Amino acid sequence: MSMTEQTFRLPMGQLQDLFGHRDMYLKKIEKDFRVELFDRGGVLHVTGKEKDVQRAAGVIRQLAALSAQAGALEEQNVDYAIALAKESAEAADDNVLTEIDADVICHTTSGKPVKPKTLGQKQYVDAIRENTVVFGTGPAGTGKTYLAMALAISAFQREEVSRIILTRPAIEAGEKLGFLPGDLQSKVDPYLRPLYDALYQIMGADAFLRNSEKGLIEVAPLAYMRGRTLDNAFIILDEAQNTSPAQMKMFLTRIGFSSKVVVTGDQTQKDLPQGTLSGLSVAEKVLKNVEDIRFCYLTAADVVRHPLVLRIVKAYENYEKKRAAKEKKRG
Repeated sequence: MSMTEQTFRLPMGQLQDLFGHRDMYLKKIEKDFRVELFDRGGVLHVTGKEKDVQRAAGVIRQLAALSAQAGALEEQNVDYAIALAKESAEAADDNVLTEIDADVICHTTSGKPVKPKTLGQKQYVDAIRENTVVFGTGPAGTGKTYLAMALAISAFQREEVSRIILTRPAIEAGEKLGFLPGDLQSKVDPYLRPLYDALYQIMGADAFLRNSEKGLIEVAPLAYMRGRTLDNAFIILDEAQNTSPAQMKMFLTRIGFSSKVVVTGDQTQKDLPQGTLSGLSVAEKVLKNVEDIRFCYLTAADVVRHPLVLRIVKAYENYEKKRAAKEKKRG
């Protein structure tokens, strides 16, 4: 295949963003697409085989557009742009990253915007806006709960709902509740801690405590939902893979008028006893064709934590696939 070259004349600030610390981002692009990148007089040159140069050039255009819109690039932006280019046989839309970045849900107390960072996350956010019930499943680090929390707080602040209800099953992961000190609330609080953390970061501790005292924000174990009807509320069920089918049915039948429900879970991290059916798995089979209910499946490509988390998730996925293949062969 013949060698070719493409050039980019970019403002100095965008060039610096593209290079990254110690040229880290450029080295990633060079390694993944087997091209050579170098700056000569403020012009970025990309050389290599034609197909490789086209893909690398597409990544550079996306990152340059994102840098112009959002400022400094993050490593996750670069990794995701590269992953998009690798997944598709055709060049990705040059505006895909800027379109995702433009969707700001809300801001944290420190002023940091909360927004989707991948196509999967954008589709998940749009699904929540457009449907009454959304199931979001995927591995750790894909933002399932955090984005749902951001949307709930945003809806609450705009007075689209009158309260927020956050719940998760109090399933032990290797420890028994009875061995923990304190009353029932102190025993279940550790299971709800991730929800508190997200609330504090987005809403602020003072605002959360003030609204919590008024009963406008409730964080409680799933068992507390029985017998209630929840009108005009944004309800999030987290860690839904640890529900039983009966618990899931109980929860979903709590939905009242003008309410919105998000159910999140990771099918690979069940803490249920061996052989026990997951309510999340059953709900997927029962409700997949019900109108106004949407299932969103986030993948390793949507992981937005430390790059090592992505590698860990992929390693476990590969291990599970190999194990499933061996068991199928034995069967």
